[in-house]
Amino acid sequence: MEDGYRDRTAFIKGAKDIAKEVKRQAAKKVGKGVDKVTDEYSKRSYTRFEEDDDDDYPAPPGQDGGYYRGDEAAHSDSTEGHDEDDEIYEGEYQGIPRADSGKADGEPGLEAGLGAGPGGAQFRDFGDSAGERRKDQEELAQQYETILQECGHGRFQWSLYFVLGLALMADGVEIFVVGFVLPSAEKDMCLSEPNKGMLGLIVYLGMMVGAFLWGGLADRIGRRQCLLISLSINSVFAFFSSFVQGYSTFLFCRLLSGVGIGGSIPIVFSYYSEFLAQEKRGEHLSWLCMFWMIGGIYAAAMAWAIIPHYGWSFQMGSAYQFHSWRVFVLVCAFPSVAAIAALNTMPESPRFYLENGKHDEGWMILKQVHDTNMRAKGCPERVFSVTTIKTVKQMDELVDMGGDTAAWHQRWKMKLVSLFKQVKSNFLACFSPEYRRTTLMMMAVWFTMSFSYYGLTVWFPDMIKYLQKQEYASRTKVFSKERVEHVTFNFTLENQVHRNGQYFNDKFINLKMKSMVFEDSVFEECYFEDITTSNTFFRNCTFISTLFYNTDLFKYRFVNSKLINSTFLHNKEGCMLDFSDDNNAYMIYFVSFLGTLAVLPGNIVSALLMDKIGRLRMLAGSSVMSCISCFFLSFGNSESAMIALLCLFGGISIASWNALDVLTVELYPSDKRTTAFGFLNALCKLAAVLGISIFQSFVGITKAVPILFASGALAAGSFLALKLPETRGQVLQ
Repeated sequence: MEDGYRDRTAFIKGAKDIAKEVKRQAAKKVGKGVDKVTDEYSKRSYTRFEEDDDDDYPAPPGQDGGYYRGDEAAHSDSTEGHDEDDEIYEGEYQGIPRADSGKADGEPGLEAGLGAGPGGAQFRDFGDSAGERRKDQEELAQQYETILQECGHGRFQWSLYFVLGLALMADGVEIFVVGFVLPSAEKDMCLSEPNKGMLGLIVYLGMMVGAFLWGGLADRIGRRQCLLISLSINSVFAFFSSFVQGYSTFLFCRLLSGVGIGGSIPIVFSYYSEFLAQEKRGEHLSWLCMFWMIGGIYAAAMAWAIIPHYGWSFQMGSAYQFHSWRVFVLVCAFPSVAAIAALNTMPESPRFYLENGKHDEGWMILKQVHDTNMRAKGCPERVFSVTTIKTVKQMDELVDMGGDTAAWHQRWKMKLVSLFKQVKSNFLACFSPEYRRTTLMMMAVWFTMSFSYYGLTVWFPDMIKYLQKQEYASRTKVFSKERVEHVTFNFTLENQVHRNGQYFNDKFINLKMKSMVFEDSVFEECYFEDITTSNTFFRNCTFISTLFYNTDLFKYRFVNSKLINSTFLHNKEGCMLDFSDDNNAYMIYFVSFLGTLAVLPGNIVSALLMDKIGRLRMLAGSSVMSCISCFFLSFGNSESAMIALLCLFGGISIASWNALDVLTVELYPSDKRTTAFGFLNALCKLAAVLGISIFQSFVGITKAVPILFASGALAAGSFLALKLPETRGQVLQ
């Protein structure tokens, strides 16, 4: 029989006999194939699946199987009889059998035989095809886990870890950018309070759209390709946003930047998980979460180092200005650009290829992983023993592309419509009876977690600002019924209230007025020159024969005041805003820096314990502890106390986020993983918008309501988390 296989003519004749035999035995072998593959790979066997004596021809001597090879001669069939003048088949050159000669039981070559000839099942029932695809996926999951065990964990996974970490870091940076630039950007772009609020929320809205869009596409066109596109969109519009001058264009650029970066979280975790073996998955996905923290630290440090230096600027006339906060926006695009450059050196997920019937591409990537790790471990001679990997039966719909007669735009339209239908079908499958309960429970947990976390993390800084204002107001100096004549003021006036004063022939030259209030006062024959004001108002005052030269004292600063024979010359151009040049910005950056740094202990603990105590215990336990920490917020009556509580809450809650990310990856099969993750992450951003809007409305009014909302949401999330299935120790579907 061995001579027959090595002779090309005999091989063709034998193939015809095999085809006839396969047709007769097909129904029996389809049912048996899955059980045999599962049993064989659970034992880490490297031998051919056993068949009945009448099921197939005996294997040639020296060739034990089609899934693994024992020596160099085990795979000679794939290259035998090849014409050297022909183009070398890539899989054959790499040692992969051709698709029509190396099929395992139940693969497309067998299924083709079922529909061939009269009486064959030409058109299969959709339910039967879906059932076969499900069996293929289960068989592939078992085999893929065994292959990952053989590939090991080493240099390749660590290289991919740092590459994907840059993409996750870019997401963390994006969250903080707008909050850090607002105090400076509002002065340059004349932002009102509603506009400032919209600019703060637009990034979350963009990320919500991006998570859903790129998550759905990544299951259809590939993890790596979608991640490259999304990061490129983020980089381009982040770059543009640092140069545009108007509010509307800046808002548009930040929206599209958010749409781009929204794909990073669902794709990064799904992508990395498909290179990790079962016993490494929980720990290393948790280590990957640390890059989100690094992104927050990077943003806070760059803001601290760049934005306060307002002298870092240049102008092109009065129409174009480039101040230091724009430099900060530009610097914040660097992680995304670095991630794009590094990602070009990484391959696509082999699991994605195998799920889409691309055997050779998946095999070569897994071989690359194996060889890279073995060389790093000092074992370059170790051979990758896998020769054939299970691929999943495809259920592609026939799409009429119009042939060569259709215009290019019509063909593209048809392709996009087909892709949209496939993504929609994939999304609806997450709510099929098989996954409906899991999806609804995960929606509830994601929503409650995000609502409380983002609501509190934005509420904390606002409460700190409110406490700062209260403490500042307690130091206000009050002057009543003073009379000042022929005095020149050329120094800063700050945090004072003057009531019923009289000022005659006084000069206010080249000074700043910060938090100054004049009530029921009279200014006669006074002179104001080169005045810069912040939170300064004149209420019920009278100005007689007074000159204002080169000041920013606009009309809105004179509340119910009378101007008699008074003149304004060369008023400063700009926005009618209250801004301060003091060092409060440093405190904001410092608080954000501490808040992100505080999650480091929680990250380390969750990574070390994720695979030991399980995902559900980590998620529920961290949520309960976060709920308890919310209770202590009611005792935070000082700035230092609020900062300490912010760090405590962040350090505890990060463990629940890590567990939730790992759980989401493991609860859904490979062909629906990024779709489900993207949808849940989009829901997370929607909850963040609601939480921020609601919590901010209670700043300065009461602390009880935000604390009650956050505690209730965390308690509900921890309870619902216990209803989810535990995924520790399970094979990645």
